Amino acid sequence: MYYPSYRDDSPRVITVIGRATLSRKPDTVIIQLEVMTENEQIQQAQQENAYKMNQVIQTLIQSGIIKEDIQTSSYIIHPRYDYVDGKQVFKGYQVINSIMVKIKKLDLVGHIIDTAVKNGVNQVSNIQFTLENQPIYYQKALSDALKNALVKAQTLAETLKVNYDPIPIKIVEDISEMPHPFQKFALVENSMSTPIVPGEMEIKAKVEVQMEYYG
Repeated sequence: MYYPSYRDDSPRVITVIGRATLSRKPDTVIIQLEVMTENEQIQQAQQENAYKMNQVIQTLIQSGIIKEDIQTSSYIIHPRYDYVDGKQVFKGYQVINSIMVKIKKLDLVGHIIDTAVKNGVNQVSNIQFTLENQPIYYQKALSDALKNALVKAQTLAETLKVNYDPIPIKIVEDISEMPHPFQKFALVENSMSTPIVPGEMEIKAKVEVQMEYYG
């Protein structure tokens, strides 16, 4: 009995993951500055806070920060209590005004922090280093990730000795790899101002690519 040979020429799919990483030095830092005041009278606490914060903002502007790079992030008022002999005793009000400041001259960050503290800032927190044109660098990493995936697909097809369509049928970007500000920095010895020096940022991209192959 004769059985005709059968060859399945229907397309099948190769799925590969492409990754890319770019390293760049950040060119912008974002910091949070807080002014906290306390007083038994709420109006007095607010007035003292407003006076100090205005001093801080004027100092920042004199240091070269433009108004558009200074934004209020929170304004909180809450009562304060102590416990004496197991009883709650009212102590007054606390007012906390927080601003986010974008600094584009990283060599001035320490000086700006010191000056702000001298003019009324009680707390400096949430120091974030980033890139002003970060989307451009991410697009480059995304392009490199796709190229990485295409090379992998070609390698697999050649190893399997099959033909493949070089045009992907599906590309999925992994948004979890999208860049975000980071808070890593190093201290500098023998510095006259608060020593803050950023490390390098890593901009990562990842894609999943599907391609058809035959044979």
